[in-house]
Amino acid sequence: MALTTTPDRTRRDTGSVRSASHGGGTGRFRHSESLAGYVFLSPWLIGLMAVTAIPMLLSLYLSFTNYDILTPWSEVQWVGFENYRRMFSDDPSYWHAVQVTLKFALIAVPLKLAAALGVALLLNKAWRGVGLFRGLFYLPSLLGGSVALAIVWVNMFNRDGAFNSFLSLFGIEGKPWVNDPDWALETLMVLAIWQFGAPMVIFLAGLKQVPTELYEAASVDGAGRFRQFRNVTLPMLSPVIFFNLVLETINGFQGFTAAFVLSNGTGGPVDSTLMYTLNLYIKGFTDLEMGYASAMAWVFLLAIALITVVFFSTGRFWVHYSDGEK
Repeated sequence: MALTTTPDRTRRDTGSVRSASHGGGTGRFRHSESLAGYVFLSPWLIGLMAVTAIPMLLSLYLSFTNYDILTPWSEVQWVGFENYRRMFSDDPSYWHAVQVTLKFALIAVPLKLAAALGVALLLNKAWRGVGLFRGLFYLPSLLGGSVALAIVWVNMFNRDGAFNSFLSLFGIEGKPWVNDPDWALETLMVLAIWQFGAPMVIFLAGLKQVPTELYEAASVDGAGRFRQFRNVTLPMLSPVIFFNLVLETINGFQGFTAAFVLSNGTGGPVDSTLMYTLNLYIKGFTDLEMGYASAMAWVFLLAIALITVVFFSTGRFWVHYSDGEK
């Protein structure tokens, strides 16, 4: 008995073959797209592993050893939590560095943000040439933590520097500010505050997003400039303030270059500029106690993480978003 194939069945079979063929082509295309994506990401992935992930894991291991750079790996001894115990109980320089760093961050960061916000309010106007002033105020931030800028700053505040020459115009006798233990750290604070350009630009962007209708409504209600700033500008700008506060606090704790240049890598005079990161550098590369320095680095990382968690935990009480969420 002969078998016959109906036209409907033939069409269904042909459609199934085409669908399978089309699905296979789509799968191969998606696979090639994924492969191309990984190829383009490979430089970043290799850099992440080679520059960040592997060194971090290695430093975590070294923090439990007595590694001193010069000792061969075969002779490195596991000391457990000895480095951490020494850090918290037997190293006065460690706690002094913590105090210096806290003092620097607690004073310089709020003043820097206040200067950035004040200048941003002044430049948030349609004045002629305002773009030039924005660029000039932002210029110091472009230099960042450069060694050249730190050298210039030290020369400005030494006994024969430009700052003392300026004071002499008013009959004020200057002093070697960078060599005075009572003022050396303060000169570093002034340098950090002077570099307020980056947060200033972020504040400017935030001010542009504040609706003018809010100021008009506040003005109709009889609110002056100060009340408008307190009741309109600050609440609307609170997310930007929070963002700048987190970033600048982390940057404040990481200060290194200026302190290193000012003290010639010693933290002087009389350990007055012994920042945490500078003390870590001295322990690791001057005293060759790399295991101990690795332990200091991990404690520093955990401290920064804890501070960030505190900021995000408390931010919901004072950070207000335009959609009403906190």
